[in-house]
Amino acid sequence: MGDERLTFDGWIAAVGTCSGTRVVVGHWPLSPFGPFSDVMLERADGWRTLIAPSARTADYIAGVYHFDEVRTAPVGVRIHGGTWDVTAGPLDLDFRVGRQGALGLALRAVPRPLARRPLWAAVTDVPARLMAGVRTRGSSRHGCRQWYAAGGLWPITSVRAFFEATDLGALAPVVPPVRFGFASAPASPALVRVLSTVERSTR
Repeated sequence: MGDERLTFDGWIAAVGTCSGTRVVVGHWPLSPFGPFSDVMLERADGWRTLIAPSARTADYIAGVYHFDEVRTAPVGVRIHGGTWDVTAGPLDLDFRVGRQGALGLALRAVPRPLARRPLWAAVTDVPARLMAGVRTRGSSRHGCRQWYAAGGLWPITSVRAFFEATDLGALAPVVPPVRFGFASAPASPALVRVLSTVERSTR
């Protein structure tokens, strides 16, 4: 018995909509569970929903983050050019990304071995809070700690989103911040290339 450390290599996209619903998409080509994607959605009234593709991934994510509802449904992500199409149960979402700015290009220069280290997350935590209002390390639940390393950032320039056949409206800031865990998402809708590490006590 000891600590379990798992690393997820992929992308996180966060968008706000004029309805007040905010959506966070995780797309993980490399993970301990194999390739998968998941969706976290928070309504304007604060209700938080997780949509994951299997009971195994749903149980793991719900054990790390906080939700009011957990659904298991197929989650599909198709990427063509600068457009991402996401389907997840009752959610139908597509968004388009723009070109990386100076910050995104600087993030790409970080060596991947360095990005995996908790010390790097500690170094970048304060700048991330000051520049983007996000944290790169912390804990969402007792016995669990996480750290993130971004390897690129693209602005999201447009979105089309329907949830349970209701149009969620045009693109808007991710405001108020989502409340799934210790880390929020940038207020400006964005796609982030990310290496996410989760360490949980198994004692």
